[in-house]
Amino acid sequence: MAEKRALVCGAGGFIGSHLIKRLKKDGYWVRGVDQKYPEFSKTDADEFLIFDLRERTNCEKSVITREGDPFDEVYQLAADMGGMGFIDSAECEIMHNSCLINIHMAHASASSGVKRYLFSSSACIYRDMEPDEPELSEENAYPALPDNEYGWEKLYAERTAMAYGRRFGMIVRLARFQNTFGPEGTWQGGREKAPAALSRKIAEIEDGETIDIWGDGTAMRAYTYIDDLLDGIILLMHSDLENGVNIGRQEYVSVNELVKVIADVSGKTVHIKHIEGPVGVKARNFRTDRIRAIGWESKISLREGISRTYPWVKAQVEASKKHE
Repeated sequence: MAEKRALVCGAGGFIGSHLIKRLKKDGYWVRGVDQKYPEFSKTDADEFLIFDLRERTNCEKSVITREGDPFDEVYQLAADMGGMGFIDSAECEIMHNSCLINIHMAHASASSGVKRYLFSSSACIYRDMEPDEPELSEENAYPALPDNEYGWEKLYAERTAMAYGRRFGMIVRLARFQNTFGPEGTWQGGREKAPAALSRKIAEIEDGETIDIWGDGTAMRAYTYIDDLLDGIILLMHSDLENGVNIGRQEYVSVNELVKVIADVSGKTVHIKHIEGPVGVKARNFRTDRIRAIGWESKISLREGISRTYPWVKAQVEASKKHE
């Protein structure tokens, strides 16, 4: 067994499965835990447990190695989550399921003697903003006013992790993720994020046809490619940065502009029909001084990330049509 042992919770998901690949390259022995295996590729984990982490006993079993020792590092990414459509329609599921996971995982990790614990929080903990407002730093999360229950649950889970860290002497790192995208992410079914959803819609149409998007398309967002996010996660876990830390590329685009980028990459002319639907906040503008202070920089532009992601989504669409 390698010198360092890591546990990745939510290992069947998009970020979790990519994180395991990264940790294995860095020489870790890795256990993955989730209700499901990764959907699009075989896991690289040394051990993969199919557990429902809403159950306390499953969390307790997860954080202890087969030798009876606590893991050196726990990456808690497990959550009931999805894109704006899911966040808008599944408030009770989000609050119930994710709260249970985070309460039990923080308690199990701290009480078992885990040394370092990283919690995947979200930029959704911040309030709604106007596109031209000054960027928020991490301390501006308070007074708290998240736009949705997903953000409130993340904020509560941050406080839970910090409380257990103080009581048990566990080092806690809080990573506030921005919208993350890349290959091997959910691309259909209602839980997909905007880059994957729009890539799918554009892959499904012929040149010159029209896609529907919710709202008027002016909502501003920033999107971070998976490789950049993983760099930030690893740096933050081994840093001395306490409290919340924003990780995300500060390249703001409207939803309409995101459609244009994907259309350009696809080589298609795409028309937009604006329809009623959940839009979320008008904007979230955030500072990244803290993560950049320890050497992190986003290296992959939105266009470069889409150029890597769109062909993968297109291949999934084409494969799906063959099986219809």
